[in-house]
This record gives sequence, structure tokens and C-alpha cells, in this order.
Amino acid sequence: MSVHDELSSVQRCLDDLTRSVGRLEQQMGGGGLDMRRVRTDAEHLRESIGLLRAAVATQVAPGRPDLVTMSDTPYDDSLWIDTDDEGLGARDRRAP
Repeated sequence: MSVHDELSSVQRCLDDLTRSVGRLEQQMGGGGLDMRRVRTDAEHLRESIGLLRAAVATQVAPGRPDLVTMSDTPYDDSLWIDTDDEGLGARDRRAP
């Protein structure tokens, strides 16, 4: 499953939890500390899932990296002054 599908599944479960907490609160009364704690925890879960959804929405989907165009013009020869050819040594000396 994709992250979006998983978050939708969690959201549906949280909706069911919220309805169940509401029914339980009607049966037991909502004045008790335990019932308020359960309701608050369910609300915190809903807020956390909302934050996760926002974070997933802002993530950039992995895609192809930006292409860099290379010029066809030759490099300036002054860039290579005082350089060694890899594996061949300096230009004025014999290769090993």
C-alpha cells in the first residue's frame, strides 16, 4: 500500500474511534477524568494524522534529477598548464 492509502486507512479507523468514544461518552457520561482523557487522546491522534498528511503532501516525489547541459566548445588550454596526465606523469618527463 502507498503512504496515502495507509493514511486514509488510519483516518477511517480514527473516524470509527471518534464515533465509538462519542457513544461511550453518552453511556458513561462525559464528566469523568478518564473519559475526558480518552476523548483528548483521540483528538491528539486526529491532529497527528493531519500533520502527517501535511508532511507527506509537501514531500517532493522522487523523480529524475535535473539535467545539466554540457557545452560542446573545447575547454581553455590554460586550465591544463602544470598538470600531470593521470598515470603518465608530467609532460616533460618520460612515463615510467
